[in-house]
Amino acid sequence: VQLQASGGGLVQAGGSLRLSCAASGRTFSPYAVGWFRLAPGRERVFVAHITWSGGTTGYGDSVKGRFTISRDDSRNTVYLQMNSLKPEDTAVYYCAARNSFCSDYGCRIQTTYDYWGQGTLVTVSS
Repeated sequence: VQLQASGGGLVQAGGSLRLSCAASGRTFSPYAVGWFRLAPGRERVFVAHITWSGGTTGYGDSVKGRFTISRDDSRNTVYLQMNSLKPEDTAVYYCAARNSFCSDYGCRIQTTYDYWGQGTLVTVSS
């Protein structure tokens, strides 16, 4: 399985972007797909996750209410709609997929994910 993240770019504060995570390779049927981000000088942190079959979602506190994760089964693609962007959202965003079950808490742990995309840079100017 290969994951390709795209959609990053430069946007002004208050603006919106939609990131995509497209999967290719053998049949894609993970338990969950997550987005994580790595900001300059910080550790990579959880942003959002979605379960593939049930569509259950979870969000990090800093993005709740502004970001929405969704999936398109027919395209093997997961989206991250980011609204009301802030300069502190500036980071490289990575998507990842895992095959095993996870609770809401477990789906936030990046070390448990099996496949990772290459990252897409989001820059929010003030």
